[in-house]
Amino acid sequence: MDLSGRVAIVTGGSRGVGRGISLALARAGARVAMNYRKDEASARQTVADIQALGSQALALPADNTNPAQVREMVSRVLDTFGKVDILVNNAGIASKGNWVIDTEFREIERVVGTHAYGAFHFTQAVLPSMRQQPRGDIHFISSRGALDCPPRYLPYAMAKLAMEALALVLAKEELQHNIRVNIIRLGLVETDMGRRLVKGTVGADIEDISADMPFGRVCQPEDVGNLCAFLCSQKGEYLSGHIIHLDGGGSVRELVRRD
Repeated sequence: MDLSGRVAIVTGGSRGVGRGISLALARAGARVAMNYRKDEASARQTVADIQALGSQALALPADNTNPAQVREMVSRVLDTFGKVDILVNNAGIASKGNWVIDTEFREIERVVGTHAYGAFHFTQAVLPSMRQQPRGDIHFISSRGALDCPPRYLPYAMAKLAMEALALVLAKEELQHNIRVNIIRLGLVETDMGRRLVKGTVGADIEDISADMPFGRVCQPEDVGNLCAFLCSQKGEYLSGHIIHLDGGGSVRELVRRD
């Protein structure tokens, strides 16, 4: 997979799943820009790791719920790298896990704002440049929560479903501009957030449940990155408008169990 000469923005690209995506795109030859809100140290480390791979990287502070900050970041990326070919809308936050009756509206606003509105702001900001390129790729990192809609999951499920609606509309609109758009739905991924989720829901460490996961392991951030790199490569050029489940077949296994 060769992404040499291409420029990518990965939102929330310095930690967790975003870091896995940033590193995978850089290994394939892309120059990578990422935003961060608070954790400058992680952003600097990811930039250094990308540079060690022989690629270029840029980390900029930008809150994806703030349209002005998003536009400023995209402008800086264009000034530095000259274009944007790839956008991965990855930035996200967890919700508090309350029942609907106990969920405050500001929690809905906070979570939907980060996942859906943030993806909208970045998408709108990069489109003018991306439309000028021979090819564009915009990918949205979603969750099986958008499929299952489990209890105590309302803000997160609403956020991911709204983001997916953006992606599916975008895929149809931007086909004429040679822009591919896909959704990647994740199951459990071994990140700090994933570890907290497992500890909070089943009271175990993530290593303790690995044997029960598909193929005997938990999904890793580099698994997500490798899929993104494939989709952005020549090998993935005929894929657009799809929802891809990256969960080791977990969604299939649930269907088998129901049967």
